[in-house]
Amino acid sequence: MLDTMLLNIQQQKAVECTDANGMLNKSPLLIIAGAGTGKTNTLAHKTAQLILNGESPDRILLMTFARRAAGELSLRANRIIEQQRHKKSAKDKNRYQPSKITWMGTFHSIAARLLREHATAIGLESDFTVMDRNDSADMIDVIRHELNFTSSVNRFPKKKTCLDIYSRCVNSQQTIEDILDAHFPYCRDWHQELKMLFAAYARAKMEQVCLDYDDLLLYCYHMAQVPEIAQHVREQFDYILVDEYQDTNVLQAGILMGFFPTGEGLTVVGDDAQSIYSFRAANVDNILTFPQQFNPPARVISLTQNYRSHQGILDLSNALLGEGSEGYKVELFSERKLGTKPKLVSVEDDTKQAQYIVEKVLAAREQGIELKQQAILFRSSYHSDRLELELTRRNIPYVKHGGLKFLEAAHVKDLLSIIRWADNPKHKISAFRLLKLLPSVGPKIAEKVIHTLKVKQYVLNELMDYPMPHVAKSLFQDLIKVVSAIHNNEIVWSEQVNAVVQVYKALLEINYDDHFVRFGDIEQMAQISQQFPSRERFLTELTLDPPQATGDLAGRPLIDDDFLTLSTVHSAKGQEWNNVYVLNVADGNFPNEYAAGDKRSLEEERRLLNVAITRAKDELHLIQPMKYWVPEQQRHGDRHVYGAKSRFLTESILQLLQTSHYPRRELNEKEKATATLAIIDIKKTVLGIWQT
Repeated sequence: MLDTMLLNIQQQKAVECTDANGMLNKSPLLIIAGAGTGKTNTLAHKTAQLILNGESPDRILLMTFARRAAGELSLRANRIIEQQRHKKSAKDKNRYQPSKITWMGTFHSIAARLLREHATAIGLESDFTVMDRNDSADMIDVIRHELNFTSSVNRFPKKKTCLDIYSRCVNSQQTIEDILDAHFPYCRDWHQELKMLFAAYARAKMEQVCLDYDDLLLYCYHMAQVPEIAQHVREQFDYILVDEYQDTNVLQAGILMGFFPTGEGLTVVGDDAQSIYSFRAANVDNILTFPQQFNPPARVISLTQNYRSHQGILDLSNALLGEGSEGYKVELFSERKLGTKPKLVSVEDDTKQAQYIVEKVLAAREQGIELKQQAILFRSSYHSDRLELELTRRNIPYVKHGGLKFLEAAHVKDLLSIIRWADNPKHKISAFRLLKLLPSVGPKIAEKVIHTLKVKQYVLNELMDYPMPHVAKSLFQDLIKVVSAIHNNEIVWSEQVNAVVQVYKALLEINYDDHFVRFGDIEQMAQISQQFPSRERFLTELTLDPPQATGDLAGRPLIDDDFLTLSTVHSAKGQEWNNVYVLNVADGNFPNEYAAGDKRSLEEERRLLNVAITRAKDELHLIQPMKYWVPEQQRHGDRHVYGAKSRFLTESILQLLQTSHYPRRELNEKEKATATLAIIDIKKTVLGIWQT
């Protein structure tokens, strides 16, 4: 058995796999893990407990929202098993060898694996290509033009908006009319055209044997409704552990319930108070109604001891959530009873807001709180614009979350397009992108090459004699030679990416002036490929969980050995810092102006503010500007708007905050006298009402 002395009582109950009689308990379990309550540690101990009890790692399914999170859980579980092994006698040590959980990853990656296993049973080719978001948008863009929707007098929605609408429809399983009314009212007039576009998009993906992100969940969701397949998957696993369940959408919850309808062996972990991703179609009802999905209802265990913040910060969090209208109402507590009272600071405008933050950040640094231990959080990315100018002016190093992702860099997409085309010659988007990289080759020639390949039954070698422009001929032939060799597995997987790099290097130098900088990413891609057992796993996993870029960032970051963190609240979830500063805590931002008329949206805004609050370990500064800057597209008249007090800052909440104004200003004698007279007059007026 696992030594659980390092766990608190609630965590021990969540980890235990047997009941009071020592019998195996496989009934469904919901663990409500409040902010900072040791969720990852609890889940890792539960995983280790199962393996130490003799369960096969191959029969454990571990699902998270990031591949790195799954890897971290597995690493911690193995560390716990290794510690247990050292405590045992030599005779017992062989029982506790570290074990690799083979079925772990994101919902999307697990769905992709299950689809490949059962592809033929559902009429799908097992060698399908997984498209990333940019590929999907490009395909939609091509179809928009083919349908002549872009030539209309009235502006048709852009490709990214079209993809967002499509994705929202799929993941929420709502009609296009409902989605447009609720989230894209400015696109209502195009609902018939959008239906035609999405139908053509679905056909194009089928013809090119491609699935996008949303298809992975959609196909798996429908596959889970097939009794024979569902039964087969159910028999593969004895235990299913799901992290961040509050972030699941209708499809993800449907996949779980379809494959595991009785909930036997199912444990989900989450915190309804951190459900803040409805814009990605996450549905908080999945966790709120989870216990009632089963008969008898699932057990619910709440983790309430917080190991991050002091009690003053937790009191503020508890009070804020306590005034909400939904949720499990978990009261967090900490053994750290003493700490600086959270601050609510009023400032004149966003310039003074920036000055206040810089002053406090530098003062904290002088007291030994490194810049890395401090963070500035905001509701929307543009809220930090004025602050960034001040940080740059004062030469304070910082990093802002939300730079260009690795796979969004043009040169990385080029390289992946070569590998994707080799993997699937029908992948038109990749072929089109690559061919246009060749000198003197434009869209028309690229289209003709792709059409010829289709006529040649997608046999790549048949393109070797295609009449290309003279300056492109040798490069084209080198490209086709490598792509064909990879497709036919004439080059072993371990050498395939290196072969592609050699061909692409010439194209990189032709198309990018800073090719020597970008080549660092290309070399990194070759190294990354060695971590995967096959080309299919490489393309699938890399698309679903990309690393960060090394060279092609969105702007030059100002980063030193020690740097300040700037982040949206959504990106900050799961992080923690000693000191946290929250910008623009006023109505219109907390809550967002678009949430004002909808009760459920308001509750999500409440949870969003709570996530910001619970990132702080020691000091919390909520900053309330009297007016603040808004971007050009959002303003009406003046470039600034006046901020009203956030409706979340009720009288009872204000009692838990230390309020102040920045900068502090002493009243002169005349102002003091006027203020005293005003108070006397008000008192007389109040008394006069009762005397009358």
